Amino acid sequence: MNILTGFNLRYGLAILVLCSLSPSWAWGVENAECLECHSDESLTKESTDNILNTEITESLYVDEESFNHSIHNDNGIACVDCHADIEELNWDEELPHAATLESVCCCSCHEESAEEFKDSVHMEIRKKGVTMTCYACHGYHDVKPMEAALVSERANSVCLKCHNPAHTHDWLPAADSHFAFVECVVCHAPEVPRTINLRFYDLVTNQFLSGDQLLDTLGIEYDAFMTTVDTNGNQQIDTDEFDDLILMLKQKDVHAALRAELVAEINPLAHNIRSGSAQKDCGNCHAADSPYFNTVSILLTNADGSIERCTIDRSVLQSYYVNHFYLLGGTRVKLLDKIGLLILAGGACGAGLHLLGRILTSPIRRKKSKK
Repeated sequence: MNILTGFNLRYGLAILVLCSLSPSWAWGVENAECLECHSDESLTKESTDNILNTEITESLYVDEESFNHSIHNDNGIACVDCHADIEELNWDEELPHAATLESVCCCSCHEESAEEFKDSVHMEIRKKGVTMTCYACHGYHDVKPMEAALVSERANSVCLKCHNPAHTHDWLPAADSHFAFVECVVCHAPEVPRTINLRFYDLVTNQFLSGDQLLDTLGIEYDAFMTTVDTNGNQQIDTDEFDDLILMLKQKDVHAALRAELVAEINPLAHNIRSGSAQKDCGNCHAADSPYFNTVSILLTNADGSIERCTIDRSVLQSYYVNHFYLLGGTRVKLLDKIGLLILAGGACGAGLHLLGRILTSPIRRKKSKK
């Protein structure tokens, strides 16, 4: 009898603990339940276009694979965390939740980004009747982690949905190179912090080396990369240490070129794009002391899209040819530096040998002059 009573007591306490937990954990709707319907590509609803005021058919399909690789899923965000007016599903009904749901408010979580967006040119166009929403740029259920994304991936997923830069950048020299290696936000949101991302591009396979591939080649783990390369322990890879890294890769038959991209950090300030504020002064970037070079990193990308940043001394950019990323005054070709030093050394040695020869042969020349 005492044992049974103890069991009931423990069982009752467990129920009380579960009841005290957040409903979204204990009784909340699971993503799998939502996807029972929303994984159907034919699932649609009739809606009204808010610009042309015409009837349209809107897809309610959610690509489970894309959602699973989204930044929200990576951070454990559930469907009902955004669609918060869905508290439960009633499977006895044909439609298990209300037919009309409240609009998702991204600023509930992204408050700082929302504040920056208020003063942006994209907010201004609402006065012209264009409803500019967060998901117009970032998408709905497949918002991807962008920290490790290439410039082309960043632009294609956001800016190029509406803008064609070729029509508005006639003044820009080497426009194609800028579009390929400099993110739009770098110039159009001047206050956002910037960083240079370096990647190794395998010239044999014509592919970027992922973090896993690079570490497998070197035969080390992620947490051993900096301790292996950063031999002086100053928490950054200096030029000599970078030389050693390149040598280690060559010894493993990996011949890689460096690819550099100038990107904006993932920061709320990136949403504050104002009309007329774009940078057009080439000297801001194309100078040896440009602040745009203050943060330089090698990116070690993981399979899940996350990255490890390894800080590099900016002097590496002054000593190596970075593919398609030559910055006036900021980047030199290391081989040419060595050739120049050899020429100077050769000239000095030649002059020195000539002077030494004159000194050693001076007695002979004096005897000849006497005769």
